[in-house]
Amino acid sequence: MAEHPHAALVRRGYEAFGRQDMDTLRDIMAKDATHHVPGNNSLSGDFKGQDAILRMYRRLGEETDGTFRVELRHLLVDGRGHVVSHHRMTGERNGRTLDATGGIVFRVVGDKITDLDECVEDLDELDEFWA
Repeated sequence: MAEHPHAALVRRGYEAFGRQDMDTLRDIMAKDATHHVPGNNSLSGDFKGQDAILRMYRRLGEETDGTFRVELRHLLVDGRGHVVSHHRMTGERNGRTLDATGGIVFRVVGDKITDLDECVEDLDELDEFWA
């Protein structure tokens, strides 16, 4: 069975993120997309618009000297514009190691991602890593 188009779009985004392919990420996101990052740390908050989102993605690499990785594990779709991902995040920063589980609730309109609501298994672990 073929993968649902919304799942394929999100998978393409994860692959582009892994390659640091900002052009593809820009192509698959709506110009006014918003990425909501949980927690209370230097990378938490709402990043509105492609430029703000891509700056935040670049910071993930810069803050970890390029060690930040996200391994996609599962995608779930509802056929109505929602995709839920489950992933593993790893990285090293300032003598700290991150090995955490999280996911994102994506909203897809047409062929563009319009909203990304990030969730993590352990907010305290995330806050400590990015502190």
